[in-house]
Amino acid sequence: MVRVLVVNHDVDMADVEVEELRRAGYEVDQCGGPTHAKFACPVLRGAPCWQVDWADVLVYDVWSAGDGGEELTHGLHGGYPGKGIVLTNLGMDVSWIDESATAPYTVLNGPPTMASLSAAVEAALAAATAATAATAANAPG
Repeated sequence: MVRVLVVNHDVDMADVEVEELRRAGYEVDQCGGPTHAKFACPVLRGAPCWQVDWADVLVYDVWSAGDGGEELTHGLHGGYPGKGIVLTNLGMDVSWIDESATAPYTVLNGPPTMASLSAAVEAALAAATAATAATAANAPG
């Protein structure tokens, strides 16, 4: 079963995302700590997190970093290159996001639904799997 971690600064929206993903058949956990404080969230300050380690796919609200998500996204991809990453966005300017086929994350704009969250999680998981396979194929040895 695919394991998904939901991180959202809006607790009510996080609850919606968790419930929709569970209804879609995913094993889901919700970030247990403050998600809008670089001092409290280990991932937002570049430290390891057992919840992120547990998950196959990370569903992060771009608002959770408080800076538009660009630094957070690069940190997640750099610190957890084998994880699928979904960035949810309810209206923040995310023009910096690269939505090309080679992007290390999947973007979900607008209100999350079971169908849109499922599609985003599957796309992120596929991208992470492809990236891991490409890295392994290019490794010396």
